[in-house]
Amino acid sequence: MLLLFSGIIMAFFVARFTSLTSICLAFLLFLNRGSFAAPLAEWRNRSIYQVLTDRFAYGDGSEIPPPCQAELGLHCGGTWRGIRANLDYIQGMNFDAIWISPVVAQLPQRTGDGEAYTAYWQQDLYALNPKFGTKEDLQELIGDVHERGMYLMLDIVVNHFGYADANEDIDYSIFNPFNEQKYFHDYCGVSQPDNQTDVQQCWLGDGMVPLVDLRTEDLEVQNMYGEWISEMVANYSIDGLRIDTSINVDPPFFVEFVKAAGVFATGEVMHGDDELACQWADPIGSILNYPIYYPLTRAFQDPTGSINDLVETIDSVKSNCNDPTAFGSFSENHDVPRFANYTSDMSLAKNLVTYTMMADGIPIIYQGQEQHMNGDVDSSLNRAPLWETGYNTSAPLYRHIATLNQFRQHVLQASTNYTEYRNEVVYQDLHTLGMRKGFNGSQVITVLNNNGQGTDDYQLALPNHGFAAGTELTEILTCTNLKVDGAGFLHLPIEQGHPKVLYPTHLLSQSSLCGRPDPAPAPAHTTSSQTSPTAVPNGYAPAHTMSSEAGPTTLADEYTSPFPTTSPVAAETTAPYSPPSFLDVPPSFPPIASYLPEAVALPSPLSSHVHDHPQATHQHHGFRPHFDIADRDQYHSRPAGDDRFPFPQNPRNG
Repeated sequence: MLLLFSGIIMAFFVARFTSLTSICLAFLLFLNRGSFAAPLAEWRNRSIYQVLTDRFAYGDGSEIPPPCQAELGLHCGGTWRGIRANLDYIQGMNFDAIWISPVVAQLPQRTGDGEAYTAYWQQDLYALNPKFGTKEDLQELIGDVHERGMYLMLDIVVNHFGYADANEDIDYSIFNPFNEQKYFHDYCGVSQPDNQTDVQQCWLGDGMVPLVDLRTEDLEVQNMYGEWISEMVANYSIDGLRIDTSINVDPPFFVEFVKAAGVFATGEVMHGDDELACQWADPIGSILNYPIYYPLTRAFQDPTGSINDLVETIDSVKSNCNDPTAFGSFSENHDVPRFANYTSDMSLAKNLVTYTMMADGIPIIYQGQEQHMNGDVDSSLNRAPLWETGYNTSAPLYRHIATLNQFRQHVLQASTNYTEYRNEVVYQDLHTLGMRKGFNGSQVITVLNNNGQGTDDYQLALPNHGFAAGTELTEILTCTNLKVDGAGFLHLPIEQGHPKVLYPTHLLSQSSLCGRPDPAPAPAHTTSSQTSPTAVPNGYAPAHTMSSEAGPTTLADEYTSPFPTTSPVAAETTAPYSPPSFLDVPPSFPPIASYLPEAVALPSPLSSHVHDHPQATHQHHGFRPHFDIADRDQYHSRPAGDDRFPFPQNPRNG
């Protein structure tokens, strides 16, 4: 009897111990599974290539695709397998993160508005989109992305579900998990873009594809969304989120939602008023920087663009937003016209891209931007298939982006807290913008202009850069060395309207840029979630690069595509560039072009005035006429409110 009792007691403790062990093991597995979660501190050090899944790579990446009529809004056949087969193309530009379209099941019908090829017409959160591939295809893509040391950002929608019928004939039972009318707002079309209640509670879309608006303010909806996103992130090892139509959702919703996701997220707030847009930045953690996008693209469309408007907006965003260094920095995406739709000038395009890569925020390049693809929103040609370009790795913007990415990755290793320093405008005239990012001694100086490739070469005497007399800097796009003169000026040659990016020469050691040796191998990838401002940048190794005097050669040089080049790519007429051999000439300024007003005062050198703290208020030197931010709509000859339209009217837009 005693033996039996002892056996029962022992069995009880063994069972309890086994149960406790299982619980601990499950908890450890949960922690390990969540280790893919990448916080803001790690995403700051990334640059993102945006992939529109249906239009990036057809089939398995090796098949010859049939013709795609993008203007019809139909599926063209891009897949997750196609993305996986072309990751070398993306890494050839030295990107270390990709953003892919939503992956959940969509409205299946062909409608008067086309098909759900962008994947923003979701109907079932717990099923994958078969048009893009299988569960195994998606897992293999994400696994390959991670093996390459890259992050994956998933596009998601929380505002609405898509339906293919009239507004009054919705069958709510087909939606999963929100399968009852109680989860959705009653129908009303968004008609007052300046009324946030209207924007957040009324429906987007149209009579052919209404986008049925969820009651995201209800606790039950919030809990259901939180459960879904936590499972999605864990099951597929998602590293970050881009949240579509965030402006159509009440900001408080995102606090618990992002917490449930456990990863970095950035929201689409398609609005030019930074004071309003930044109401979403804190609860989400980041937004796409639309307030900068509008004046940025206007400034560089042609030589009459307003540099001043851009500068005023840079200042305004820093004043009205808590941390613009966390925002997504972009100049193209699937919801706006291609920049080449405005101009085919390659120098202007390079200046635009350089701002995107070197200013505040996490750089984002939209697929095809590197090929200078053309296309407007109205025709949906801004979403033409990338495979029509032949994946040209010799394209000027492809190589330009590769160099800027490689340089930025080096700066992240060589300069402390570079990404957290708030970009400062240190020089401005009618056509020139000089910026500083980085603390004293390791700052990056970026000089942009909107003169265009047809302008005469000239020399700019640049003050206020923060470097001492005699400091040698390297212009990394031409590998030209310059020295600060005794008066504190940097005499910078501007050829054919090209941008300039300067960095202390001695800090380029081990960068593989401009003939420097290759960097030492990066440490193995770790999953630390340390968010200290002094944390060493994540240790993923960049794509392999080799250097030459003609500029960096990337892994992409070995990458070839089987497809012919037939894309809507803007004409490129840039003449071959050769840097000047003699730079010690007196300071001078660009001649006043014929399109300038007669009474324009050119900048005069002033004493250096820079600050070593990212929060510091700064001065601008040179010509800077004053315009209030509130006057921007009057200042530009365009319909008032263009920058402040908070949502796309075409339901094909994301």
